[in-house]
Amino acid sequence: MSSPSESYLVGLIGEGVTPSLTPPMHEQEAGQLGLRYLYRPVDLSTLVPVGGDDGGPGDTAAQLRELLHRGRDLGFNAFNITHPCKQLVLQFLDEVSDDAARLGAVNTVLIRDGKFVGHNTDFSGFTTALAAGLPSAALDSVVQLGVGGAGAAVAYALLKAGAAELTLIDLAPARAQERAEALGRLFPEALVTAAPAAGLPAALAEADGLVHATPVGMHSHPGLPLDLDLISPDQWVADVVYRPLETELVLGARAKGCAVLDGGYMAVGQAVDAFELITGIRPDAQRMREHFLDLIARGL
Repeated sequence: MSSPSESYLVGLIGEGVTPSLTPPMHEQEAGQLGLRYLYRPVDLSTLVPVGGDDGGPGDTAAQLRELLHRGRDLGFNAFNITHPCKQLVLQFLDEVSDDAARLGAVNTVLIRDGKFVGHNTDFSGFTTALAAGLPSAALDSVVQLGVGGAGAAVAYALLKAGAAELTLIDLAPARAQERAEALGRLFPEALVTAAPAAGLPAALAEADGLVHATPVGMHSHPGLPLDLDLISPDQWVADVVYRPLETELVLGARAKGCAVLDGGYMAVGQAVDAFELITGIRPDAQRMREHFLDLIARGL
């Protein structure tokens, strides 16, 4: 457990992270808890590229390694890690949590006694989100659209939460099949399958709920990921997109009478868990969500 007299220096490493809401969420909650906490984005797209072993420019792995080691030397306590570094960072860590190792992805690196320790709060953030926003969601049969990036963590979280049957659908069928096989080995008690996009109507007809984990619906990719006629009012729908918070899918599903989970729940959930890992103090999740909603409302 950390004491309020300690100070924290934290960074977020990834591409295009300057507008991220994670730094202000962490700093605001730290202030509420009386902690001295500085959290800064480290945007790879704005840094001078570091040459790799072959001397070529823009080697992201070399750049990431350099940032981790410089951060350690400068006294950073931790880094959050996002696209495109969640898998790349594994090779530079001294320890990895069991869940992060099973997922093959890390989004939080603690610096402890000079060592780099990796965790994954994407999956735990969705677990928390599901429990908070859809506490009575049936998990006998779930369909998930998208298995890249956040989707892999969400699928893992669904199975850890007790999903009995999980059908994965992705625009890259081979990726969905590979993910289904990997998760099937990790969760042999569950039935994890991949289906082509054409199989979505049949899969949804038997499902309790739908999780959407593709970029469709983001400000930069507006639209719907599926025909809303495929969803029935007795199903629940979860979206991981949070900009905008009210995606066309969330709005459409809610209008049909579905229980819905917006992407803000996962965004806050992963921040809550990362904050606790970094400080040893469990933050006020509801207060962090309210601050997150305020940031969204202000267009930040």
